[in-house]
Amino acid sequence: MAHLQALFVALFIFAAVFDKGLVHANFPKSIYITWGAQHAAFTGIGDDLQLVLDQTSGSAVQSKRAFLFGSVEMLIKLIPGNSAGTVTAYYLSSMGSQHDEIDFEFLGNSSGQPYIVHTNIYTQGKGNREQQFYLWFDPTADFHNYTIHWNPTEIVWYVDSLPIRVFRNYESQGIPYPNEQGMRVYSSLWNADNWATRGGLVKIDWKSAPFIASFRRFRARACKWNGPVSIMQCASNIPTNWWTSPVYSQLTFAQMGQMNWVRRNYMIYDYCKDTKRFNGQMPPECFKQQL
Repeated sequence: MAHLQALFVALFIFAAVFDKGLVHANFPKSIYITWGAQHAAFTGIGDDLQLVLDQTSGSAVQSKRAFLFGSVEMLIKLIPGNSAGTVTAYYLSSMGSQHDEIDFEFLGNSSGQPYIVHTNIYTQGKGNREQQFYLWFDPTADFHNYTIHWNPTEIVWYVDSLPIRVFRNYESQGIPYPNEQGMRVYSSLWNADNWATRGGLVKIDWKSAPFIASFRRFRARACKWNGPVSIMQCASNIPTNWWTSPVYSQLTFAQMGQMNWVRRNYMIYDYCKDTKRFNGQMPPECFKQQL
């Protein structure tokens, strides 16, 4: 048993080293500006990014590559002060009407009020799987780590290494799971005052513009998407595909405790508890164990 454990550790280290080229990717090498070019800037030696929103435009970037499975992380410092009506988005998405998507969206609020972290997942073009949380810290005072871990078994949303949400693969039971479309990484800052803050009741105060969201240390330790051939390659249980190892197939007991703490104290909306919205016909994954 000790020999097997040592072998597993060695294989994990090899996988991490093998994927090192993506771990420390800086912004200009891995990401490009897609809109609002005058409102986005790479700073420092390329390890920092600022997105700006004013009455003229917002801004957005996307990764040059698409990925299928792995771990994508970003350090983000959100807009300070009165950010009501703004949305800072950080997510994975494929293209087309049947797209897959995994979302972090940060909904601004009036000065002194907490941000709402809005999470969602789309499979084959269908979303409506929102869960929302308050944060247990001030996300505007410093950078914090937001990570999406995605493998053939489950998707986990992390905030500063604490899991806040899990979506497991129940495809064998007829519930679609995002495992056949490569997804790029996107970040954007935009005007969403028609819905973002109190359902659109609080509008952007343009006197507080420009609004600036800051990003740092984008890392994608993930399988590069090279078309349909990647569906099998990225899911194969081989040493270089570290995300397929058993240790990542399910949260540990300690991690489940952390997630339950977050959800018990800071969760403010769960689509699986919104029976009125779905008129009693709840999405089938709501009856499954998502741990």
